[in-house]
Amino acid sequence: MSTTVTDADAAQRPGTLESLGRALSSWRTASVVLLSFSSGMPLGLVWIAIPDWMREAGVDIRIVGLFSLAQAPWTFNVLWAPVLDRYRPPFLGRRRGWIAIFQILLMVAILSLSGVADRPEAPWVALAITLAIAFAAASQDIVIDAYAVDVLRREEQGVAVGARIALYRAGMWIAGAIAITFAAQLSWAVVCVILAALFVPMLAISVFAPEPELAYQEPKTLKEAVWYPFLGFLSRHRALEILTFVLLYKLCDNFAQALLRPFLNDMGYTAFDRGVALGTIGLAGQIGGSLIGGICTTLFGLGRALWVFGVLQIFSNVGYVLIANIETDRIAMYGAMGFENLTQGLATGAFSVLLLRMTQKRFSASQYALFSTLFGLARIVSGPIAGLTVDAVGWSTFFWITMPLGIPGLVMLHRFVPWGTREPTFALREVEPGPPLTAAQLRWRGFSTALAAILIAALLLASMSAIKAYRAEPEADLALGAHLVALVRPADLGGWLELIGVLAFGATCGLLAAALSAARRGAGRDVASEETAS
Repeated sequence: MSTTVTDADAAQRPGTLESLGRALSSWRTASVVLLSFSSGMPLGLVWIAIPDWMREAGVDIRIVGLFSLAQAPWTFNVLWAPVLDRYRPPFLGRRRGWIAIFQILLMVAILSLSGVADRPEAPWVALAITLAIAFAAASQDIVIDAYAVDVLRREEQGVAVGARIALYRAGMWIAGAIAITFAAQLSWAVVCVILAALFVPMLAISVFAPEPELAYQEPKTLKEAVWYPFLGFLSRHRALEILTFVLLYKLCDNFAQALLRPFLNDMGYTAFDRGVALGTIGLAGQIGGSLIGGICTTLFGLGRALWVFGVLQIFSNVGYVLIANIETDRIAMYGAMGFENLTQGLATGAFSVLLLRMTQKRFSASQYALFSTLFGLARIVSGPIAGLTVDAVGWSTFFWITMPLGIPGLVMLHRFVPWGTREPTFALREVEPGPPLTAAQLRWRGFSTALAAILIAALLLASMSAIKAYRAEPEADLALGAHLVALVRPADLGGWLELIGVLAFGATCGLLAAALSAARRGAGRDVASEETAS
């Protein structure tokens, strides 16, 4: 099946400048972009401001460490995304209703946080409120992403993606670094009230934002909401290659970015230099790159943008090789940091458009959350592996090694978007001859795959824990079995989250295996091809 755009499609597509003009003047684009500010604020508050606030208030560092658990809902939000696909609120439509609900919950929770601002003796109450904020914020992100999939026209996606990242980062900055600064002058109680008040205009945007031009029927049961997103996507041609591409496309950047702070420290750069490079130049590069990448995707086509920006992000790590081999040079370091983050932003802009295009509108909450989680897996595992690699070969060789890691992603890209193709298309899979698989056969394939995935994930985590312990105390035995026992018998909340993550990974792999087996026998072709308007 062809992955290229037909002549008829090309004739119907508006010109590049016309597409850009429509996107810039669209209330749909503006609504999606502005709502991204609402997504960024809770993340900055939970990840940056609250831990700083608690430590400054004199809270025990062991309790402050527990606040990092509030990052978990963003990692696991794919688990309840099907619920948000299945159920429709009684007001404001399928997506805007949920967005408004979670914005109200965030407003109330942040106001509640202001009530414990002057009471550092109540850190457990602050922790509970922080976890509530994180859950509501991660849920809001699911629905805002789904709303972007549902409401944006194709020619609006590139511009919207770049501007979304910029507004998202702005929200993080205001609720994170700026909140810390203002709290020093005012108080945390006042800052929390101000942050809660910022959700009022966000709520107004949710109320007046446009509904999608076509209304898609939500899944009829929760079982459909869980099963159909997998089945619908895997019924497409080259679905496995596309999923592998999602995992690998930014692998080289994930490895290079994993240890930048210790790298700059080892190279002798001061805290001021590192702060400027990572907090100012790096942020500006990512935002600027995302904006430019989104616009270029509209102008030149998604396929070409993925190729050009994918190649650029591979070679951008050369700057870090240079920094590792010269004397401390602030200007060179700033240049390398800016260029790498710019190319990272360019690739992120194009890649984010691809995620929007791949997602079916009927299951946009579940599918987009699944793609985002898969994309984040490479970032999660890259840190520990990068640390071991640097320890073994040094910084210069490490950054040389990161560059070939971008090639597998381009190989997978060629499988569904050959070089020169302007726009990818997602055709249905050719069906293998033979009778469909029974429910028992599908359950067995899913269960066996899930079990294998759980064992692999458990062994990987236990191995990394053992290596970490061995590096801290070389005289100690690796004791892989002891670390496996510690994984399956958690001693604290962090351990439970790790175990839940392993089980969720296994369940996801099992669903993928069962859905792929069913799709290869023709099941789900109606799910993949229909976007029936109700």
